Amino acid sequence: MANTIINNTPISFEFFPTKTEDGARKLELSALSLAKYQPEFFSVTYGAGGSTRDRTLETVLSTQNQTLIATAPHLSCVGDSREQIKELLNFYRTQGVKRIVALRGDLPSGMGRDSGELRYANELVEFIRAETNDHFHIEVAAYPEVHPQAPNMEKDLENFKRKVDAGADSAITQYFFNADSYFYFLERTRAFGIDVPVIPGIMPITNYTRLARFSDACGAEIPRWIRKQLEAYGDDITSIKKFGEEVVTQLCEKLLEGGAPGLHFYTLNQATPCQGICDNLGISVS
Repeated sequence: MANTIINNTPISFEFFPTKTEDGARKLELSALSLAKYQPEFFSVTYGAGGSTRDRTLETVLSTQNQTLIATAPHLSCVGDSREQIKELLNFYRTQGVKRIVALRGDLPSGMGRDSGELRYANELVEFIRAETNDHFHIEVAAYPEVHPQAPNMEKDLENFKRKVDAGADSAITQYFFNADSYFYFLERTRAFGIDVPVIPGIMPITNYTRLARFSDACGAEIPRWIRKQLEAYGDDITSIKKFGEEVVTQLCEKLLEGGAPGLHFYTLNQATPCQGICDNLGISVS
């Protein structure tokens, strides 16, 4: 693949806020390492029901200040009032934040589905637009393999379109390992009249047990041939990481060759797996 294709492709990296000083230091080192690839932005997740509200805010500001890379907070509506969301938006605006990842958010154990004044991501997007006009670039979630709570793809696409119609600028997908699912999803979105960029979410493979648990929870399919090979490696972490890097690099190549508008890496706060993939792709460092 020509390096010009890679070097002109926007990339971004996602982190999660940590609970300890040691974790925060490791996150800082990972962000500094990945900043060398000149990503378009970093993003920081938001815990179920706003459980990491303060830590997300602190991580966004510290990461942006330490790396000088634009950093986007995730923002969810579950468990938050309009006034709480408005306060966060105003604060982020004063801190020079220009991008928001707007999500419905996960429901913590014991929290009812009606928690919070806004129930769905499209309502959150609409609220952000009403309060801040075009200040924020708004990212939303997309699901090539269908949201685990959606009854079918048609309903899932309808939900996606509501988010776009409410004012979303672009979308980041749930991770997947089958490029065809992404390209088929794009065909369906166009048929629905959805024309915003849809950036593939990329999950490095470093730990089979953890990956299987994540995938079962979020509805991401691990193709049988990948699952069986990872199972065959057992506790051989070195082989798992080597195989995972090859598989995910090939996936990224297919996506970019097929016209994907960028790549968004789920780092799990680890730089090395993402660095290996980016280096394989020929993404230049500063």
